[in-house]
Amino acid sequence: MNSYLERLRQELEDATARASASDLEEAPSGKWSPAQILEHLFLTYQGTNRGIAKCLEQSAPLATRATLKDRMATLLVINFGYIPEGRKAPERATPRGMPPEEVRQALAPELQKMSSGLDDCERKFGSRTKIMDHPFLGPLTANEWRKFHWVHGRHHARQIRERMGKS
Repeated sequence: MNSYLERLRQELEDATARASASDLEEAPSGKWSPAQILEHLFLTYQGTNRGIAKCLEQSAPLATRATLKDRMATLLVINFGYIPEGRKAPERATPRGMPPEEVRQALAPELQKMSSGLDDCERKFGSRTKIMDHPFLGPLTANEWRKFHWVHGRHHARQIRERMGKS
């Protein structure tokens, strides 16, 4: 597995180590619980994997042309590792109530699937090719997708630790 995605897997395992299902379900008022955060991450991995599958099925990248706004957002998130606070998750990445243990067990296989798919895209299209669009960042290369998930996952792992009193 690519180092960004491997570090992400380890970060999420560390953040939830020794947590019970009830630990994962507790949340401050108006905030997601650790289990909901994990489900959000899982749904983003599934979405990325669906996009990767489409690229590979069509034997072509699906990325559009980057706008200035896309380039600035990518610079902030991918290059500087900054995730702005307060952005609402897209509907497709909003938690739906998956059981905590189920989502915890589903994360690593989904990350492995993503790693393999991104590797396949790089081999097929080249490492500098933008393969598909992120909903907020615009077109990304395979490695930018890896780094996005690492930065995004690390952001949420901090939230999980805070909610579980591990910060």
